[in-house]
Amino acid sequence: MNTISAEESYKPSPLRSFKTKGFPTYWFAMMAQMAGLNMQMVSRAWLIYELSASYTILGAMTVAHALPMLFTSMFGGVLADRFLKKRLMQSGQILLAITSLFVAVCLSLDLINLSTGAGVSYVMMASVFQGTIMGFTMPSRQAVIPEIVGRENLTNAIALNQSGMNLNRLAAPGVAGLMIALLGITTVYYFMTFLYILATIIISFLPITKSLNPHAKEKSPMRDLIDGFKYIFNETVIFYLLLATLFSVVLSMPYMGLMPIFAKDIQVVIASDFAWMNSTAIISSFNLPELLTYSSFRLGCLMSISGIGALIGSLIVTILSDSNRGKLFIYSVLALGITLTIFSFTRSFIVGCVSMMFVGFFQSLRLSLSNALVQSYVSDEFRGRVMSVYMMEFGMTSFSTFLVATMAGVIDTTNVFAPGFGIQLTMGIAAVLLIPGALIFCFGKRSLLNLG
Repeated sequence: MNTISAEESYKPSPLRSFKTKGFPTYWFAMMAQMAGLNMQMVSRAWLIYELSASYTILGAMTVAHALPMLFTSMFGGVLADRFLKKRLMQSGQILLAITSLFVAVCLSLDLINLSTGAGVSYVMMASVFQGTIMGFTMPSRQAVIPEIVGRENLTNAIALNQSGMNLNRLAAPGVAGLMIALLGITTVYYFMTFLYILATIIISFLPITKSLNPHAKEKSPMRDLIDGFKYIFNETVIFYLLLATLFSVVLSMPYMGLMPIFAKDIQVVIASDFAWMNSTAIISSFNLPELLTYSSFRLGCLMSISGIGALIGSLIVTILSDSNRGKLFIYSVLALGITLTIFSFTRSFIVGCVSMMFVGFFQSLRLSLSNALVQSYVSDEFRGRVMSVYMMEFGMTSFSTFLVATMAGVIDTTNVFAPGFGIQLTMGIAAVLLIPGALIFCFGKRSLLNLG
């Protein structure tokens, strides 16, 4: 009987991490925080583009967010290895609430004014501050997971965490876009402030977790930092996993920061093209054809549809065993390149929506598997610092977004091509490069394929 019970306990269960004390609290806290971050991602990009109507300024805003994240994330990893991760997360959530409230107040006082275009500097300041906060706290947010669930449930817990993020990607952008259209951008920022405060309250109920690295404070922080880099370069598996993640992040993630351009200038909708939607009484009551003429609503739709695909992808990972994770990671990068290429070059909103669902699906597979693989193979002693480098790579997205936006701006100043063609071309090239890159990792570094 005991043997049967033990075997049954190791059968893959999609929700097994929720049986671990503390993980439900962590998950719901992250749900509240990620709802705010996903709404902010849409709202901030929409706001800065409405204020400036400039590709370059939109790209510059992403750099303003990423630059401090790059400089602070490694120190955030050192902090994660030395201090209580719960306290670091709480502090970060409080500061995020203050940042969101700052923008809301500026909007209320007309210091940020859509009519005059004033207030770009305030939005930039908030982006810089938020990037700094994220750099210090993201490593803790990731490194605390194995302390809560243990290594045996690590892949499942990461996938469930990713599922929660994707639920937010499904709902939060659409809610943000709809709120902007119906209630205004100011209301959205006040609501995001509430979500960050809610996350702070929930995380206060998280049990104090025992550090997996009890000797963290025996060396100086700078020594810890140097040792972290040495560890990464000496551990071949970790090094190539981080390299493959960096490659895929830099080429595949810029679309998220440039979606307002696709929604406003490229995948334009005329209400009469969707008049057929009003043939159904329930749908006609929402007047969707008219709502789709608002770029903010189309932006929310694209982001939410991407979230549907991402949610499906992360749920699949929750039921996967630990075998063949390396293969699935590389193959997901390859498929992501193909689907993102289709999205980049279409001017049809319908085709954009369909391709964006697959982009979300393969992006989610890539994110969940790369995170799980890194956390599975890293030593507990260096977990916080390695995860800080892993999260720091996502800061590089903003630099690639800025490069893509700047090059696109130069192309579009010729006025030879259709509006937004520069963005389509530069982002399309980045997406195409994912395909040979994935094949190089597939055949050139076969050790990644063999990772379980």
